[in-house]
Amino acid sequence: MKTMQPNKVTMGSRLKYVARLSGFAVAMFGFGYLMVPLYDKFCEVTGLGGRTAGGPVAEYLPTEEDTSRLVTVHFDSNVNSSLPWYFEPIEKTMKVHPGRMYETMYRATNYSDQPVVAQAVPSVAPGQAALFFNKTECFCFTEQLLAPGETKDMPVRFFVHPDLPSDTNLVTLSYIIYKNEDATAQQVVALNP
Repeated sequence: MKTMQPNKVTMGSRLKYVARLSGFAVAMFGFGYLMVPLYDKFCEVTGLGGRTAGGPVAEYLPTEEDTSRLVTVHFDSNVNSSLPWYFEPIEKTMKVHPGRMYETMYRATNYSDQPVVAQAVPSVAPGQAALFFNKTECFCFTEQLLAPGETKDMPVRFFVHPDLPSDTNLVTLSYIIYKNEDATAQQVVALNP
């Protein structure tokens, strides 16, 4: 009867194997960690996922408006279920000339008995329109603090670039607002001196 001989594996080759596996695991963790900011930057640059164009606003300010064309901008809002706020646009729609600056407001009310810090995340639909929809002032750039029962009107200044494709006549600006679960009592006080 023939017996099988175990492979002779040296301690050095085992250590090399473990080192390679460990290196691979660290590399995969690093790759996964970097995916979110890389994806966000990719979406911002390409407009994928409805992200609006970034960069200095002066780069995007149009030189003239297109008065021959009207684009309907629909305003939408969504509140995360953990946020005890009412949050709605004051105007549901607005007809705009590409190239002209406009302003609208969103109204938020904290109906809890505690101060709450929240953050809004914008998106634009259809996705290709995101490259042509530019916000010059937006409450989404900063955390928002509302005291118990407080209501606040928050402005959005924007323009639609005249290069928006001519077959796009409706653009939706949507926000989802969510509670900043990481806000500590000190941060709440710091945001509301």
